[in-house]
Amino acid sequence: MNFDSIVYLMRFPRNIQFGDGVYVKSGAKLCPCNEKAKITVGENTTIGYNTLIFSSVNIQIGANCMIAPNVYVVDSDHGTDRSLQMNLQENTVSKVYIGDDVWLATGVVVLKGAVIPEGCIVAANSVVKGELEAYGIYAGVPARKVGERK
Repeated sequence: MNFDSIVYLMRFPRNIQFGDGVYVKSGAKLCPCNEKAKITVGENTTIGYNTLIFSSVNIQIGANCMIAPNVYVVDSDHGTDRSLQMNLQENTVSKVYIGDDVWLATGVVVLKGAVIPEGCIVAANSVVKGELEAYGIYAGVPARKVGERK
């Protein structure tokens, strides 16, 4: 694995696993946010400048992926019960899965529970929630299928 000069492995770095040939660029922050949270990055994947990956349960990223600068991946969200102050509410969590050979373009946001299977492309500044189709090309907020890899 290769790291640029300023990469942050935060809170529980022992819970982060990297495959061979992973390259993490400057400003990236990977954070298992509690003792049980996990982040796995498959071989030959590149994580771009200033990308943020915050796990409260499990974020799995496959092999041979390209994650561009300023991508945000998170597997949790805050509760929204109006009878309780926001800062007192429990997080809700759901695993994130990013398959092999995926390209997340600049500024993509991947939300809890997202499944991005093998071969997907997600266009710049899109927001992914839910399950995508393998080899699909997605764009927008929320991300919708706009094409397919041939």
